[in-house]
Amino acid sequence: MAGGDHTLFLTPGEPAGIGPELAIKAGLENDGIPLVAIADKSLLAAVAHSLALPIKLTDWTPGTERSSGPGKLAVWDTPLETAATAGLLDPTNAAYVLKTLERGIGACLSDPDRNALVTGPVHKGVINDAGIPFTGHTELLAQRSAAGKVVMMLASKRLRVALATTHLPLRHVADTINRALVLETLEIVHRELKNRFAIAHPRIAVCGLNPHAGEGGHLGDEDQREIRPAIESALAKGILADGPWPADTLFTAKHLQKTDVVLAMYHDQGLPVLKYEGFGAAVNITLGLPFVRTSVDHGTATDIAGRGIADSGSMMHAIRTAYRMLS
Repeated sequence: MAGGDHTLFLTPGEPAGIGPELAIKAGLENDGIPLVAIADKSLLAAVAHSLALPIKLTDWTPGTERSSGPGKLAVWDTPLETAATAGLLDPTNAAYVLKTLERGIGACLSDPDRNALVTGPVHKGVINDAGIPFTGHTELLAQRSAAGKVVMMLASKRLRVALATTHLPLRHVADTINRALVLETLEIVHRELKNRFAIAHPRIAVCGLNPHAGEGGHLGDEDQREIRPAIESALAKGILADGPWPADTLFTAKHLQKTDVVLAMYHDQGLPVLKYEGFGAAVNITLGLPFVRTSVDHGTATDIAGRGIADSGSMMHAIRTAYRMLS
């Protein structure tokens, strides 16, 4: 696989989690994609040594060539705040995690047509424990790129699920769902599937918010009052959206065989289905950014960090998906 002029920047995420191990395994399994890890080089070297992973780490700075290919990984050295120990979260390193992200975002914003960002798992709690308000990658990326509304979409081999809302407490979801939000989300999903995935006429199936999509208003009126009018407006714009469908029956073969993506109203409505179907082989994609960004579909897994057993499947899927979207 030829790299061309593209560069994928990889942030391993939480240094005490499995992210550093996944970055090294990505270098070992890479089949020619131009990849640069933004991380503490000594941390990667120490992890590689302790797990007997035969990676060759090379120094990289902006403007220099990047190594790619099996067994090699270019590293934009970004020092830790304090030494990291596998499995032991330390709020001191929250600033390090955010610095790697800031470097990756800056590189992608400087050349969004040729650079992409692939992110490893972060631990939201430890970043907040450091006194840094942090909701998640998706929200930070939207803020730093002044992108406005962005959409989280997870994709496996057989299913795509986009979200109207992301990291919100459940009690706030109903108050957040309105026709303007749903319509804007449908517009972004439609545009990005056309432009990034070459789907000429994306078919979007929309979940209702309430059980049975509101049961005609008897189980909540948001589905008829907010979601349905948004779908009608989308249809008037040429967007192939339908629904709202009861979420408990939408995720069946009958519906999914006619669908390119499901739009769920909240995080735990759609993602458990996708992760059950393809956990470890799915990718998290942020739609609506000025550059390509993908991520793994799992967390930091501090319980297995440092043991050499982390599955690199989702990381490699994220890397290859970003490369295809960029190309």
